[in-house]
Amino acid sequence: MLRGAPKERPIRSDPVTSTDALAPPTTGERADPRRLGVWAAVVGVLAVAASAAGSWIPSLWGDEAASLMSATRPLGSLWHMLSYVDAVHGLYYLGLHGWIDVFGPSPFSIRFPSALAIGVCTTAVVWLCGRFGTLPFAVLAGAFTATLPRLIFAGEEARSYAIGAAFAAVLVVIVVEIGRRQGSARGWWIAYTAVFTVAIWTFLYFALMAVAIGAVVLLSAPLRGRWRAWATSTAIAFVLCSPLAWFGFLQRRQIAFLAVRESVTAEVVLKNMWFQEWWFTILAWALILVAVAAFVAEVVRIRRRGGELGLRLEVVALCWMVLPMGVLFAVTPFTAVYTARYGTFSAPAVAIVMALGVRRLAAFGRGRWIAGLAAAAVLVAAVPVAVLQRGPYAKNQSDWNDIAAYIQTHARPGDGIVFDDGARPSQRTRLAKATNPAPFANTTDLLLKTPFTRSYTWYDQTFSIAHAAERGRFDGVDRVWLVELNFQGVVDTWGQRDLTDLGYHRTARHVGAGSMILLYERTGAASSR
Repeated sequence: MLRGAPKERPIRSDPVTSTDALAPPTTGERADPRRLGVWAAVVGVLAVAASAAGSWIPSLWGDEAASLMSATRPLGSLWHMLSYVDAVHGLYYLGLHGWIDVFGPSPFSIRFPSALAIGVCTTAVVWLCGRFGTLPFAVLAGAFTATLPRLIFAGEEARSYAIGAAFAAVLVVIVVEIGRRQGSARGWWIAYTAVFTVAIWTFLYFALMAVAIGAVVLLSAPLRGRWRAWATSTAIAFVLCSPLAWFGFLQRRQIAFLAVRESVTAEVVLKNMWFQEWWFTILAWALILVAVAAFVAEVVRIRRRGGELGLRLEVVALCWMVLPMGVLFAVTPFTAVYTARYGTFSAPAVAIVMALGVRRLAAFGRGRWIAGLAAAAVLVAAVPVAVLQRGPYAKNQSDWNDIAAYIQTHARPGDGIVFDDGARPSQRTRLAKATNPAPFANTTDLLLKTPFTRSYTWYDQTFSIAHAAERGRFDGVDRVWLVELNFQGVVDTWGQRDLTDLGYHRTARHVGAGSMILLYERTGAASSR
């Protein structure tokens, strides 16, 4: 230990004894810090690999288009855009801008920072759990974190949610390390303030972690006396993030669509938020209920004996898992603030509680075998979920890769192209071109008014077909490709009537997974070739 460093204080262990490695440890039975650090790093690297595997397969989708298009525009244009929209994502866009300058804008490249974030998150979880239990238990919790459907999905998406999960895990580790030490722990509180501040700037709703950490501080004897330091550090972070909160308030209409897209239902909360598929949901909640029931029974016994609970992993994980999302659930009926992906930064806590459920199973009679089967079942059940997440059309049915490939193969120099602008911006088929322009080199975008790089928002501004025709955009263009949205079996007909009115008739049709591509030619043009 470094000279002058605050000494660690002992933390009360679970009173249950067992010879099984997954069972609650007896006093002093903790992972050796040196071995724990090595294993945390190893599991973290494996988590990066798990999230990155196959991440190049799915087409990009609307939210990722916002990330890519914002991060590839000139910095001056980015600042201008952020003054109108997406200020809450500004720090992420800026970081991604620098990343793209070095590693390029391919789907794998822009998604890889999220995989790295899941690696950091998993490393922090392994370290955290090793401070409360054995090395096998810590590794198990890390394995659950690396494969939890919500987290492995976030790890292959070009958004900031995986980074928020990493920040949450690191923040919790800092708080637990403070609880283990005597003295002021001033350096740790400075680290807490810094991490909390940057995390909120990355994702505004991360501020809700203050509720979880505050509950942990008040419910844990080793931290309760430090509530003033926690309150001061949290208040400083909030003050430093106040400009972002102000911009978020001004731009709040951006998420008004959540009021009609996703309400807080049992399915959304119990399945979609963290688990996504029913077979994983059943296993996960079974383990969570085991962990909670056993812990509640133990708390009752301790209280009856007049004992002190101490700093417990169950308290840390359950506060982290329940309270931030609980606040969102409570306010959602009054204002649209919730979508399932917002639960990503609480997902590591879910993985920890599941691992605690396995550990509790191992403490009962021949529970070692039951616990082993339960752990194996979770890991096996995670595989098909990850495979589904990495299908070609896994991202909101987006098939932009197919659109690009079809146009590149069939378009001729001088062809025009029209995209379905009747859909909402994040579903517009023109994003296939905006995110990957090279395959569209033979075509002219007939409706483009202002490219996104010069727009006040993240997407292109366009003319209607009628206005573009009045400006002569269609003059001399005999072949026009029309790319309509095909979502959940419903094909848009946005531009077909307008092209017919301009004298074009349909000569080819291609139905894709998320789009329909139509070729329109002027009367007589086809026969004159």
